[in-house]
Amino acid sequence: MSTTTLSSKPSGFQRWRRTKDRSARYTIGFFGVAVTGALALMFVYLLSEALPMFQGAKLDPVTEYEAPGGADVNTVHLAVNRHREMAVRITDDRRAIFFRPETGEIVREQSLPIPDDATVISFSAAEPRARLLAMGLDNGQVLALQYEYNESFTPEGREYDPQVYFPLGDEDTALLDVDGDGQPIRVVGIQRGSSGIRVGAATDDGRIRLVQFEETTSMMTGETEVRRSAHDLPSLPEGATATRMMLDITGRIMMVGDNEGRLHSYDIRRPAQASLNDTKRVIRGEDAQVTSLEYLLGTVSIVVGGSDGSVAQYMLVRDEDNVNRITRIREFPSHAGPVTNTQPEYIRKGFVTADDQGGVKIHYPTSQRTLIERQIGERPLHRVYVDPRNRMLVAVDDTETWHIQRLWNQHPEISFHVLWQKVWYEGRSEGDYVWQSSSATDEFEPKFSLVPLTIGTIKAAFYAMLFATPLAIMGAIYSAYFMAPKMRSLTKPSIELMEALPTVILGFLAGLWLAPFIEANLPAVASILILLPLSMLAMAFVWTRLLPQSVRNAIPAGWEAALLIPMILLVGWFAVTMSPVIEVWMFGGDARQWLTDNGITYDQRNALVIGIAMGFAVIPTIYSISEDAVFNVPKHLTQGSLALGATPWQTVVRVVLLTASPGIFSAVMIGFGRAVGETMIVLMATGNSPVVNFNIFEGMRTLSANIAVEMPEAAVGGTHFRILFLAALVLFAMTFIVNTIAEIVRQRLRNKYSSL
Repeated sequence: MSTTTLSSKPSGFQRWRRTKDRSARYTIGFFGVAVTGALALMFVYLLSEALPMFQGAKLDPVTEYEAPGGADVNTVHLAVNRHREMAVRITDDRRAIFFRPETGEIVREQSLPIPDDATVISFSAAEPRARLLAMGLDNGQVLALQYEYNESFTPEGREYDPQVYFPLGDEDTALLDVDGDGQPIRVVGIQRGSSGIRVGAATDDGRIRLVQFEETTSMMTGETEVRRSAHDLPSLPEGATATRMMLDITGRIMMVGDNEGRLHSYDIRRPAQASLNDTKRVIRGEDAQVTSLEYLLGTVSIVVGGSDGSVAQYMLVRDEDNVNRITRIREFPSHAGPVTNTQPEYIRKGFVTADDQGGVKIHYPTSQRTLIERQIGERPLHRVYVDPRNRMLVAVDDTETWHIQRLWNQHPEISFHVLWQKVWYEGRSEGDYVWQSSSATDEFEPKFSLVPLTIGTIKAAFYAMLFATPLAIMGAIYSAYFMAPKMRSLTKPSIELMEALPTVILGFLAGLWLAPFIEANLPAVASILILLPLSMLAMAFVWTRLLPQSVRNAIPAGWEAALLIPMILLVGWFAVTMSPVIEVWMFGGDARQWLTDNGITYDQRNALVIGIAMGFAVIPTIYSISEDAVFNVPKHLTQGSLALGATPWQTVVRVVLLTASPGIFSAVMIGFGRAVGETMIVLMATGNSPVVNFNIFEGMRTLSANIAVEMPEAAVGGTHFRILFLAALVLFAMTFIVNTIAEIVRQRLRNKYSSL
């Protein structure tokens, strides 16, 4: 009797198989972790580009020095050039002093042509870009002056030849006669417009005057002639005295603040018929006064500072009677004391305010942010200025000590409110969601709401899925369960081959052929949507109820769908042929105009076009995965159902769909992800209009298309550039969240029906 000893030592084949299994496991695990890491790095990169927008502004002291030219006179105006290498100080003792802002070193002094027996009692500056100033005198005259830095470049670097000019004459004729009676000019305002320079003035006896200086140049001699016209405007209400005055650059509006906390709007388009259009109390309290009044860049909205420390933005808004009314747009945190000075930014809508307690605040209206609140010193501040590039802040206190501060304020336009809530923009009658990142004018207010882009992305994906999902899933069920194997071997590869079609071709066809075709045949599109399902049901009724059994037996099982092809073509041809007749019969000959008359906006490139075009791009993905899921349902389940007496359709609904539901759901979610991230089709066929609605006849702009369109024109590191990265981050997060939810649902469906 023999015994056989089994060796526990694995054979060479078994060792080789274990090695391969281990290698495959580690390789798959490594690349799985690598994919996850790549996604994490993408997220980190997008976040790193977007986060700087949400950093707060910074203000750090650099130096302090006594006012250049002496601290025994008052500064009425100061400005710094964009390179922070040259600054100007205008004083009330008739001097313009140009100096180095970092050190206070004087470069040039220039005397202003003001008579010795006259005193400067008021001052005003036009929009900062104009560099135009006005000084009101106690003899009824106004000095209009303009300063230039006259920058030039040499091998040694930048050189400056700063000077003061007089835009309406030379030094001998620079004084403008504003009030012929010689009344002191208590308040003055100045602005340059297309028709020349306009000067507003409030005299000591309470009159409001407007003087216009128009320059005309002779084509024959080249000589320039200045024509003067003066007009008395309606007086302020009894007891009110003007404290501040501003004119807009269009020459249409003059705003006047008074000692009773009210703001008055004058219509000065026709100075001879000028009218006081509106009066509104803007500062509350018994002794409240308008102590500061400045237009923001573009002179559309105005910032009012009060003796109670309040700061608010106002704008003229047209009411139901077509009258421009002074309207409070938004408020900002109040100062501890009266607002002494407001200075608008040079190239943005931001502004700086100072108070008599030594405090400074930097605000940005669009984002409704007060970015900096800083105590500069203990002394009252009467002048504050930010350089054109927003890198330096200069504050001047009542002892004429100049405080130089280093400023970092690169992205004030962005806040959660701007991105996701309604914003009341200049020129609009109410708050709205708007994306408009650029314009032709320098004073444009950027509008960075991501709501229209997000809604547009969801809208495009929704209509694409509405078109693609039923067709793809129904087609997958039929081809996997009912179709003949031979026909399935032809149909499935053909549909999957559609996925290889470049989306730029689909977008090209959708924009240049499909959109005009649908516009010209709107009744045909509606007819097809109605007639095709009805004709299929009619065909099914004829097949099952009217045709004899011998005819039905002549068609091999699973080939019945081929009979629908001629019928579909016939219905399509009939709908297009009858479209003009239906349009005349039901829509008065113009279906698009009929929609417009009934309050429905129709754009040629709209969501209907996108639904069809992008649906064709999504169908292969959903169909292929769904078809595999349905086809791979175990045969014993379907055969058992049929053996128990269920019909094929009952088997499909109660067995096949439930078992294949995880795969079908995954297919739909993958298709949705494809639709959300699609770029070229929506770029070429939507019209790229960032609107907030789900109207199927209007276009949209999606996040992906917006990034593709605007990234090439965005300045690297700028707010526009970074917000496009934020849009990409939103798109990334949206698809990640949807896919995560989809995976959770899929796993639950799989666990629920895995026992079948």
